Amino acid sequence: MVSTLQPVERPLALGERVYHTLRDHLRSGQIVAGQPLQEVQLAEKLGVSRTPVREALRRLASEGLLVSDNRSFVVPSLTLQDVNDIYEIRFLIEPAAIRSIAPLTRSPELRRGIEDALAAIVRAHKAGDAAAFREATICFRAAWLALVPNPRLVRIVEQYADHMQRIRTLTLDDPEIRTIVLRGLNRISSALAAGDGDTAATAMLEHLVEAKRAFIAAVGLNEDGPA
Repeated sequence: MVSTLQPVERPLALGERVYHTLRDHLRSGQIVAGQPLQEVQLAEKLGVSRTPVREALRRLASEGLLVSDNRSFVVPSLTLQDVNDIYEIRFLIEPAAIRSIAPLTRSPELRRGIEDALAAIVRAHKAGDAAAFREATICFRAAWLALVPNPRLVRIVEQYADHMQRIRTLTLDDPEIRTIVLRGLNRISSALAAGDGDTAATAMLEHLVEAKRAFIAAVGLNEDGPA
């Protein structure tokens, strides 16, 4: 057996690429609530057959990011109850996930991705660049999630964070909300640098509570209205 052989990297399947493309558009707010998504039109725009589009749409619907109205898929409008439900799950899982990586993040090498993302967030905030700020916060989350040892937990965190991403797209244009977000991420990063899992978990919970409050206020949610 040749000892120098390495596993061959396989490109993502077409359905997987379509899924990631559509999810990225949902994250960025380019696909808005109520906008119909139909297989034929999407397949034409993406230059693929209807099958991978259908697979991607059904997958996004199974994750709650889209809903079907029989003829097409749409981004659902979120009520206050939806937001409460989503954040209830995030309050439970994200502090636990961030706590799990604290023993690792004493290492400057392992922490580098988190600190690089935080530096990009700071630069974007100083420049007043909301788009760059949003992208950098996504990178921050990806950096710490990459260290979480439980892949199932990672998938759940990503799923429910994505539910709120389009609301973040609407609200992070506000410099005051960006300041709140940056303050929370700074606390989380400092706790991780110290390897303090309990403080990191507390900082994450406080960050999520503040973010939820700010987002609800920014989009004018009430007991009956959609987001």
